[in-house]
Amino acid sequence: MAPRLSKGTSPDSGPGRAGLRADELSALVADLTTYLSPAPARPHPWCAGAVVLAGRGHTVALHQAVGWAVRYASYDSELPRDRWVPMRPDTVFDLASLTKLFTAAVTASVDAVGPDEPVVSYVPEFGAAGKRGITVRQLLDHTSGLRPELPFYDCPDAAARARLLWSEAPVAEPGTVRIYSDLNLIALQHVLERATGEALDALVREHITDPLGMYDTRFNPPASWLPRIAATEDQRRPWGRLDRGLLRGVVHDENAYAMGGVAGHAGLFSTAWDLALFCRALLDGAYGARNGFLGFERDQPWFMGELAGRGAVGHSGFTGTSLVLDPATDSFLVLLANSVHPCRTWRDGSAIRAGAATRLARAQSLSGDL
Repeated sequence: MAPRLSKGTSPDSGPGRAGLRADELSALVADLTTYLSPAPARPHPWCAGAVVLAGRGHTVALHQAVGWAVRYASYDSELPRDRWVPMRPDTVFDLASLTKLFTAAVTASVDAVGPDEPVVSYVPEFGAAGKRGITVRQLLDHTSGLRPELPFYDCPDAAARARLLWSEAPVAEPGTVRIYSDLNLIALQHVLERATGEALDALVREHITDPLGMYDTRFNPPASWLPRIAATEDQRRPWGRLDRGLLRGVVHDENAYAMGGVAGHAGLFSTAWDLALFCRALLDGAYGARNGFLGFERDQPWFMGELAGRGAVGHSGFTGTSLVLDPATDSFLVLLANSVHPCRTWRDGSAIRAGAATRLARAQSLSGDL
């Protein structure tokens, strides 16, 4: 059954019902709006636009869009003003690495995969080049020793991409150090698909999006969604790895694109409301959350702000996305932005992500949580 979420019927009723301070949530939106314009220390906007959603318990206290889903024609030119597309609460975003959370959630959902089993018990080819001892858990918590990424986008086909991964040796002894790596979730995709006989997109649909009623979440969104999709980058060399022009409705990550848009580390598109349903299910204990949120980042101040330090979990994505859960207060924050529109070189840190999470932390003081 899909999680139950409700909204306030007036600007103040949602925060009040959720036990959150309306002034802090209003300030969160005001803060976010300032990042739509250049500043003395920031020559470009942090993003063209964004959608923010915050809630507590089963109440969504804030769900607001600011700025523009499409503003630029290329990395160095704006569209005519009458062709700018405004952000809407139901705008669809390329989630980038938030996809990793769904791959982790599927892993927790299928009986065919055990977290402490060696990867080679599912994918024997993976064991080459010193990887025989790597476990599923080490893929999920990024302690496999694998480097961050490989140029799969240069491979001519799926077989060549697989060979590139099989031949890769760890750069650190597995289990000794944490190295955040896309390769871990790409390898986990192979594990899931071998163990279940199903493709990753089907597994995400079967175990997560259909049961939770997340009907605006999928890999490779159809053409009918295009009017609601936020644009990402005018992708070209030298800052990109491929020359694809302005991207909208096509996955931004070059490796995920090479994999047909379906990958364990990137490729999902979604809305803030759908992600709130996912957050609510996780806070209610679904997808292995009661066993420690395996595969999630934990207590990271750089994007969790003052929510960090008390067991907050979540993830961020390269395109400007982030999701934070605060189990201690049963609250959640979704911030979706197109910060690579029109160009990834305009990205300027994660101050807005951390600031938004801090506003949510301070909003909780209404009921004495801080």
